[in-house]
Amino acid sequence: MTDIDTQMDFGQRQQNSILPTDRPIHDWYRFVQSFPPHLVRKYICEFGLKPGEVLLDPFCGTGTTVIEAKFHGLQGIGVEANPFPHFASAVKTNWCVNPASLLQKADEVSLVAGDVLSSQGIAGQAQLSPGNSHLRVLPEEIERLLIKDSICPLPLHKTLVLLDQINKHKLNPEHKCMILALGDALVGEIGNLKFGPEVGVGKKKGDVSVISSWFSRVERMVADLRRVNGKIHSDSQIHLEDARNLVHVLKPNSVDAVITSPPYPNEKDYTRTTRLESAVLGFYRDKSHLRQFKKTFVRSNTRGIYKMDDDDKWVSGNTEVEALANEIETRRIKLGKTSGFERMYARATLLYFGGMARHLFQLSHALKPNARVAMVVGDQASYLQVLIRTGKLLGNIGERLGYKVERIDLFRTRFATATRQNLREEVVVLRWPG
Repeated sequence: MTDIDTQMDFGQRQQNSILPTDRPIHDWYRFVQSFPPHLVRKYICEFGLKPGEVLLDPFCGTGTTVIEAKFHGLQGIGVEANPFPHFASAVKTNWCVNPASLLQKADEVSLVAGDVLSSQGIAGQAQLSPGNSHLRVLPEEIERLLIKDSICPLPLHKTLVLLDQINKHKLNPEHKCMILALGDALVGEIGNLKFGPEVGVGKKKGDVSVISSWFSRVERMVADLRRVNGKIHSDSQIHLEDARNLVHVLKPNSVDAVITSPPYPNEKDYTRTTRLESAVLGFYRDKSHLRQFKKTFVRSNTRGIYKMDDDDKWVSGNTEVEALANEIETRRIKLGKTSGFERMYARATLLYFGGMARHLFQLSHALKPNARVAMVVGDQASYLQVLIRTGKLLGNIGERLGYKVERIDLFRTRFATATRQNLREEVVVLRWPG
């Protein structure tokens, strides 16, 4: 199966290259995953999970853990606060869509959209005909959400024409698959984004064959659905919810195990990774709507901190976390850093670990006695190059809440350009005694 994420770094490509071909559904939507499917399989096996038991991912992203749960006959539950990854997870874990019907409707959509573009003097990758310079644009409040030059005018126009035709099928089960395929194409061939440690703008594409890029992804979905249609798979649930409010969606003593990767404490705004498709496809309406969702995230960066935030109270009296925040603030003063963001680095650290403490407290009510939790987290040095031992601190917080730290496994190391050193990514394995 072709790897649709052509912009992943070398390490990510290596991970995808070793995935078995019988699990293609992970590639339905490109998203730089915090962990690969084989890591989920490792802990499913180590935890001794049996068919019918419940596996939770409270930061499910685009659904890696829940998909693996389905393959293993487990009941998968995902919780995700960011609307487009939540949507992607829900679509990728619904294997009841008829592949023949999806292909038929996509074929109809492509033909009609192609005819509309041809009538406007736009066909394939041809440029505009003389005199036809009126391209559709996004509403101003949506345009403001995008990273500048995320997408060029002509590809955007073609995308909006195609989206109109896809949305004529809103009442059909195939609609969501077609939308997800377009989201994937937007951050692949259609848009100008490039992905690394941070999302940015790469080479500008003045024109792109939008319909064929989209249709090729639909064909990939069809092939995947044909592999799983008609086979018995376990149920799954995907909830759009704040991971710090799990009591809203999880029953007490209902979860057998957790495998997840929460956000890391750094200056990465996770909404920027999905901003293009979220804005163009209508998942964010304006800045106020975006802010509404960001308030449901664990505070992992200074761009997502609000006046009413008080998660830091969850780590009040935790000497290790407070010492870390003091070290960051002391270094800021010593270096003479006075920008608004830099002045919030210490507070962001307290809010992050406080938010994770609040999450683990809520999670404990949903766990069965002796349920185990595997959290993939990474050391960070984003705040003035002060080392944050994320896994160690989260283990400490878990113990204060009644969890037992079984071990901390090294997952991999990654080179940090800011500090010129290798930082550890680890799997913190906790057990809830009950």
